[in-house]
Amino acid sequence: MPAFRVLTLNEVIIQKQSAFPYAKGELSRLLSHIGLAAKIVNKQVNKAGLVNILGEAHHVNIQGEAQQKLDVYADEVFIKALKASGIVCGIASEENDEIVIFDDDLSLDGSYVVCIDPLDGSSNIDVNVSIGTIFSVFRRLSPKGQKATIEDFLQPGTKQIAAGYVIYGSSTMLVYTTGLGTTGFTLEPSIGEFCLSHPYMVTPKSGKIYSINEGNYIRFPQGVKSYLKYCQEEDKETSRPYTSRYIGSLVADFHRNLLKGGIYIYPKTASNPNGKLRLLYECNPIAFLAEQAGGLANDGYGNRIMEIQPTSIHQRVSFFTGSKNMVITAENFMKEMGD
Repeated sequence: MPAFRVLTLNEVIIQKQSAFPYAKGELSRLLSHIGLAAKIVNKQVNKAGLVNILGEAHHVNIQGEAQQKLDVYADEVFIKALKASGIVCGIASEENDEIVIFDDDLSLDGSYVVCIDPLDGSSNIDVNVSIGTIFSVFRRLSPKGQKATIEDFLQPGTKQIAAGYVIYGSSTMLVYTTGLGTTGFTLEPSIGEFCLSHPYMVTPKSGKIYSINEGNYIRFPQGVKSYLKYCQEEDKETSRPYTSRYIGSLVADFHRNLLKGGIYIYPKTASNPNGKLRLLYECNPIAFLAEQAGGLANDGYGNRIMEIQPTSIHQRVSFFTGSKNMVITAENFMKEMGD
């Protein structure tokens, strides 16, 4: 019997790089560096309870959220890995107030900028719930040889050339897209490689899961409240009632719904009138992945997430994403209620 051939992340990236002749192998190298940083972070996540990197770092990030020690660690690891690639001229991170500019000679000639949430859902670390990393890659707009500018990062999601996430859970997976579909890799610990496990990820057009923090129900727009009642009503033709599943980690909730079918909603609320999730390094990359898998992503008000023009690196938006039919239905409720 012939041996089973396992394709690694690096091999698949190299195979697909011919679709991006302008990249000259640079994009492949960039994604490889992200994969390497993810392995390093994964190792620390898995032993966080055994060493002194679990808990709060006693700092507050630009979002006003308490930084966890692993937040800071993951941020440093990805910054170092992206700088070492020599092809990234700067990054925008959830953990830093301003953009981080790489000004060494090699990086100044870099072709790309990266927007990243180094450790999404980090408040779940000390209760052993799945967390993740989310990233988005753009080609720079500023001239090579000069320092990156804020305009390099304030590009709509339609300009993304790659996006993905890493989920650190019962198994560690890296899911990414370069506009050629959504592809998943699972980390094989014995060889330390991300191996191709989900070649063509396609999310069901409809699902039976809705994911939302129902503790904020009283603050939701009326359209969201009406949609939730719809989800909870019994209707055999549409397989309702749906099941409520909410982890509190965007990566974990989206990953489950991507595979099984479902909708994730984080709407505007009275306490967060602009929404809570960040456009550049959370919503845009997840939207890119969702669309490439056959799903949808919008803000609930008729605006496609990837067409929203960013105005700041930490801009927040309302977010509806997941199975196509479910997102359309939720948006229709928003329209009917005049939200």
